[in-house]
Amino acid sequence: MLKVEGIKFSYNKDEEFINDLSVEFKKGKITTILGPNGSGKSTLLSLLCGLNKAKSGKILIEGKDITKLKYKDIAKVIATVHQQNSVPNDITVRDLVGYGRLPFKKRFEHTNSDDEEIINWALKETGLEEMEEKLVMSMSGGERQRVFIAMALVQKPKILFLDEPTTYLDIYHQIEILELVERLNREHGTTIVMVLHDINQAIKYSDNVVVMKDGALIMEGRANDIINENLIRKVYGVSGTIGKVNGKAYYVAEKTCVG
Repeated sequence: MLKVEGIKFSYNKDEEFINDLSVEFKKGKITTILGPNGSGKSTLLSLLCGLNKAKSGKILIEGKDITKLKYKDIAKVIATVHQQNSVPNDITVRDLVGYGRLPFKKRFEHTNSDDEEIINWALKETGLEEMEEKLVMSMSGGERQRVFIAMALVQKPKILFLDEPTTYLDIYHQIEILELVERLNREHGTTIVMVLHDINQAIKYSDNVVVMKDGALIMEGRANDIINENLIRKVYGVSGTIGKVNGKAYYVAEKTCVG
């Protein structure tokens, strides 16, 4: 469904930031991109959703080259929840969520009954039915994140991208968001690609992980199979211990290390 073939990308002419990266994201699965700061995780996500353009190589969405697709066509397949989102002070939850329908509308076309039905569905899926008239700026961080996910859902995407969806949230709201993402995947078959920093959350909520460092793919595969002490030491420069709880691996960091 989503395939990357030998892409290169740079922010300046002198240095490649992502160099010859190839990876495939499996349909109907949750894949988390892991790696230290500056490894290229969010940059890769920006390339996958069409915000940035690769210098060379291909990104294929359902077999079609992303560079050949119009923005509205991409938005009918892919929805993205960005790490940083700004909204007007006076916009309500329902109105903001409704903006997610814009890729399906002609210029100056108003919201119709089909749009309203989809908006109602997205509000229900994200537990926002009782909050639809609240001002978004008056909500907590966890509530606002659910609003942005609802806005993505009204695009009825086959693929949902989330860039560090748990950043700035307390542990309760982190788990709340990840459980919502997991449920969307399990109940609706939505392909999920997200960037996380927390290794244990990646193991718990992901089918697969893609591990990056310095703009390169280090390893990919089933989260429970490939994450080990040696990999984390190599990628993050931290030593620690892997244990098991209910058949799932968990990692306890112990100290920084060199080499």
